[in-house]
Amino acid sequence: IGSKIAEVLCYSVTLAQSGEEAVKLFREHDFDVVVLDMLLGDGMSGRETYEQMLAIKPGQKAIIASGYSTSMDVERTLELGAHSIIKKPYSLEDIGLAIKKCLLQSEP
Repeated sequence: IGSKIAEVLCYSVTLAQSGEEAVKLFREHDFDVVVLDMLLGDGMSGRETYEQMLAIKPGQKAIIASGYSTSMDVERTLELGAHSIIKKPYSLEDIGLAIKKCLLQSEP
């Protein structure tokens, strides 16, 4: 749903089904903003995925998307540099504002 909303807002979207797939895509392409789901099923969490992305490209901009309350993983991901958290279910306005604010954020 989030990817469809971002596409409606005219953003180009690339999806990954796991943290491992996201890191592989990240090695091959540049992304202005990464939207991280904190629970990615089996494998790496959103925090672990972001840590690996930061090792490849320090300062990578990110937004956390989560349906759960703030957790230690969410707090740590924000400390690592993720811009903000949008809570599921989110609206077109939620995603649009989060991406816009993240893109306008100065480099760390």
